[in-house]
Amino acid sequence: MYTISDIAKLLGITAHTLRYYEKEGIIAPIRNPSGERVYDDSNLAWLRFVMRLKQTQMPISQIREYAHLYLEGEHTTQARLNLLEDHRNSVQSQIRNLTATEKVLKDKIAAYKNSITKETGVR
Repeated sequence: MYTISDIAKLLGITAHTLRYYEKEGIIAPIRNPSGERVYDDSNLAWLRFVMRLKQTQMPISQIREYAHLYLEGEHTTQARLNLLEDHRNSVQSQIRNLTATEKVLKDKIAAYKNSITKETGVR
């Protein structure tokens, strides 16, 4: 079992973010007899998945929708699949855009280096 501060440290996020995710219905930690939030390994695995979705620019509203669908049960499998496939398409588009941007930057950097080399005569 993990405390809120343990989970925050493991994931590199704040306790405030974890409380926000709870408020949004994205995570439902267990409460100990004192009422403190306690997280188990399944909560940690779920939050790691949530963090991946966030890192790939999935909006909180879609993460919330996915979480709610998951909690509704197996009859929502197709809806969850559709949501994840749509997000994968978005990630693939981001990758294409980043790859194209990287090429532009690489070419611009090479042009600057070439210009500097010509100006200074240094190779």
